[in-house]
Amino acid sequence: MKPATARCRTLLADGTALTVTATSRPRAGRADVKCAVPGAPQLAERMAEVVRLARLTEARLDAREQVVLSLDGTPAAPERNWELAAVLADRLVRGSWHAADAPLALGWSDAWQLGRVDGHAPPPVLPAGALLGGAARQGAAAADYIAHLGALTGHADPGAAVSAVRAWFPLHSGGGNDSLAWVEVSVFPRRPGEASDEEETIAVPGADAVLQQAVRAALAGARHFDGRGLGRWRSVVRFGEMRFQGDSYQLALVMADRLARGREFVPRGRLIATGTSTAWHAGQVDGVAGLAAKTRLILAEAAPGDRVLLPAAWQDELPAGFAAALRARGAALACIDRIGLI
Repeated sequence: MKPATARCRTLLADGTALTVTATSRPRAGRADVKCAVPGAPQLAERMAEVVRLARLTEARLDAREQVVLSLDGTPAAPERNWELAAVLADRLVRGSWHAADAPLALGWSDAWQLGRVDGHAPPPVLPAGALLGGAARQGAAAADYIAHLGALTGHADPGAAVSAVRAWFPLHSGGGNDSLAWVEVSVFPRRPGEASDEEETIAVPGADAVLQQAVRAALAGARHFDGRGLGRWRSVVRFGEMRFQGDSYQLALVMADRLARGREFVPRGRLIATGTSTAWHAGQVDGVAGLAAKTRLILAEAAPGDRVLLPAAWQDELPAGFAAALRARGAALACIDRIGLI
């Protein structure tokens, strides 16, 4: 039987004790997760994001209830030990995990959507029986550590059922900060009975509403072009650098998604791409601005085994000797006007 309220305790790096309290109530059209942290609305938003990403690793999820999570203190910005406690409190109140009393948990992750628990910040004094994020240290009891959420119920690492692929795109700002940035797409098999709207199954943690909508529209359109790409996946998209403008990342995004879903041959090295589209549903690839700067950056960063994809609209305007210079560095080049023909 599911409890109406569940609690999970945590300790910050300085030893401060906090408690995450989770309550459940009928959803009635409200958000699936609501979080409250005293005087820290941004931290509350991060808590909701952590919980939603961790839920992606569950085999079954009943979304008919709203879970309300609250923290009885306000951690400083760098503190992250509370993340594992929030995930566990959410699972306790929904009955997807069971524990005696209010467990003590310390842990954080940079990839909750993979079910991974990367580590924790040790407090000055650690009570016995705490559940700690990360791999067990030498001489410590393995039962006290959790490296992935599947271990809570004796299951395999949920990340093994996830395909996650990165592609790179040139990030041109006109200065010394020009670099190749990555976009990562992780795909999970969709659960039976989940929402049928493709865009609703695509999460972009940390992105603003404009970028999130653009990413969802691009992926949904490109999957429509596949013919069999819709209705099969839950997806999480992450960017290595969130501070950029424009849509020249979209070809890299679409190609990372196609690689993750097994729709493309994997290159020996990285896949580097730039391009956008006004019709991803037709597989169309359009040109973008910044040809000279972006090709210069790609050439400087290319390494053996890399595959470079550029819009066909650029082909006649590429710098003299660009393709030969890439080949000399061991990289391959293709200029394309359609996806799916590579």
